[in-house]
Amino acid sequence: MSEGSRIRSPYAEIARYLDAAGSAALEAKRREAEVLFRRIGVTFAVYDQGGDPERLIPFDVIPRIIARQEWEHLRRGLEQRVRALNFFLADIYGPRRILREGLVPAELVLKNEGYRSVMEGFTPPGGVYTVVSGIDLVRTGAEEFFVLEDNCRVPSGVSYMLENREAMMRLLPNLCASHRIAPVSHYPEELLETLKSLAPPACQGEPTVAVLTPGPFNSAYYEHSFLADEMGVELVEGADLFVRDDTVFMRTTAGPRRVDVIYRRVDDEFLDPQAFRPDSMLGVPGLISAYLKGRVTLANAPGAGVADDKAVYPFVPDMIRFYLSEEPILRNVPTYMCERDEDRAYVLDHLHELVVKLARGSGGYGMLVGPHSTAEQRETFAARIREKPADYIAQPTLALSTVPTLCEAGMAPRHVDLRPFILFGREQVRMVPGGLTRVALREGSLVVNSSQGGGTKDTWVLEEDPPPMTQSMGSKGMSQSMGGMTQSLGGSQG
Repeated sequence: MSEGSRIRSPYAEIARYLDAAGSAALEAKRREAEVLFRRIGVTFAVYDQGGDPERLIPFDVIPRIIARQEWEHLRRGLEQRVRALNFFLADIYGPRRILREGLVPAELVLKNEGYRSVMEGFTPPGGVYTVVSGIDLVRTGAEEFFVLEDNCRVPSGVSYMLENREAMMRLLPNLCASHRIAPVSHYPEELLETLKSLAPPACQGEPTVAVLTPGPFNSAYYEHSFLADEMGVELVEGADLFVRDDTVFMRTTAGPRRVDVIYRRVDDEFLDPQAFRPDSMLGVPGLISAYLKGRVTLANAPGAGVADDKAVYPFVPDMIRFYLSEEPILRNVPTYMCERDEDRAYVLDHLHELVVKLARGSGGYGMLVGPHSTAEQRETFAARIREKPADYIAQPTLALSTVPTLCEAGMAPRHVDLRPFILFGREQVRMVPGGLTRVALREGSLVVNSSQGGGTKDTWVLEEDPPPMTQSMGSKGMSQSMGGMTQSLGGSQG
């Protein structure tokens, strides 16, 4: 760290706090956070790695800060993108203009495993398919945000966003009070109002909303329970619901109660054994029939997964131009589609430079990070790509920004992404400022997923930018606690 390094203004108070606190105090706060999260029960489940599947997601007590002006730019770009994705879904299940005009290959859509033919010709209440979206963003060292991935099926992680803020206010109240941080605690209210706004025409009076979960063995069950509790609605499993006369009812101790809106956290294929997988024990027989007859709303709509397919992702900028007649506010990461001969040849020749992903993968699985791979791993992926080229895409390894993170060896820069949550209701798009920041805790890692060893941070969107800061970072305390952090607090911060 150079003696003359300067701190970016949004991080000025954080820098002063770190300078005064020291590593021992920060480590004590980290341990306190772990105890807090374990007591509350904030866990996720990993069932394929042995040992106790219920694990804490590591929480870093140093927040990630986004200036208000930056957030306003992101907010506009996110709303634009979600509107275009929704138009795309309405189009492919309706007139298919974008397919007829050749802007998106018809085979890519109609043969997609996420495409649901039962949705053809059907319009959900309010015309909204993507009621809840989670758009993953990354920021480069050049301080530009890129969209890394769209999540339009059942995006998770919002409970961690909310619990992270609550933890920060308990653990570091003075630090929180020294900033004007945009609130996020009203997300459950916004979600409930969004869901109610999409109640079906058959609904009489105040809509009844329920959260449909696969059950306690699902990796995101904590979130399902948390959101139902925060919204004040029932958390139900498939066995708690039944369909009679194309109307969905919930079993209660007072007798059957009609359900108007279902925030479903069950994947498409398990929703209804009569419509999809006949062996599903998680869904509700007759649910899709009731949905298609306008008797209940499902959020998100079945078949919305086509819009977040990684092979469809490269076409989203064209969707924005086609449906909105606007230029994209947020850019995509350049993407090579391995099913294309030219792209595949380039990818195979540059595996050591690229990140290769399964087109329909998630959770950081099925991925090759070329610069950190071995020759044997690259040979294995090359064989997979040649065998099933349509299953893979590739992207350049971006020079991602880093943020200061408390690690075992002290303070260190780590790569992060950001998942804001966008709510699309009847004629209104809502989002709370910020989102879930995921951090790659392993040194040099670009994979932030919790199943791959990643953690989370609280995300602060400042209500107002603090005045420019010119304080030197050369003090002894800062040098000891933040050695090597000039880049994270300076121009490359996330």
